[in-house]
Amino acid sequence: MARQQRALRTRQALITAAATVFDRDGFSMASLTAISSLAQVSNGALHFHFVNKAALADAVEQAAAQRLESIVTAHEGAAGNCLQLLVNTSHDLARRLAADVVLRAGFELGRNRVRGADQALHHQWHAWVGAALERAAGEGVLAEVAPETVTSSVVAATTGFEVLGTRDPQWLSHATVTRFWQLLLPRLAAASVLGDLAAGGSRSR
Repeated sequence: MARQQRALRTRQALITAAATVFDRDGFSMASLTAISSLAQVSNGALHFHFVNKAALADAVEQAAAQRLESIVTAHEGAAGNCLQLLVNTSHDLARRLAADVVLRAGFELGRNRVRGADQALHHQWHAWVGAALERAAGEGVLAEVAPETVTSSVVAATTGFEVLGTRDPQWLSHATVTRFWQLLLPRLAAASVLGDLAAGGSRSR
């Protein structure tokens, strides 16, 4: 049991180290030696867990997908409508992207053409935003706008913040996301609920 726990800790340390190096150097330039050194394990230990750099990148993306899933499910069942849920979740995503190197590296790896990435996290986020807006439409809290049209705008903006935030963290700040929603909500929300929506995220967060 103790051996399994050590192996699990080593694997997690390697995933975090790999995310840090991928985030810093990019997938192509990242070296396994730098990753093993940062994780404070031998190259042999690294290869025991991961056959190559691509396998490490896959593990980082899988870990990032789990983190994204925890973000989008965190407010399920909370008071409020699905439009406020979307606002709250976008704030949480930006905050976590700024602080969590694994999540950040997962999105970046999804854009890497060298490894034939399929943008899994972007698709995961797009699907959740679309589902949230469909639910908002069902609740009657959307103005006369098509959920799929709004989905494209929200995903484009929030993933754009993620890309820009790799060079300037201000793009992932609470103020930036709040200004985005202050601009969009008057065009998006039904008049009956607009006054109740908090562009900066609701207190239930």
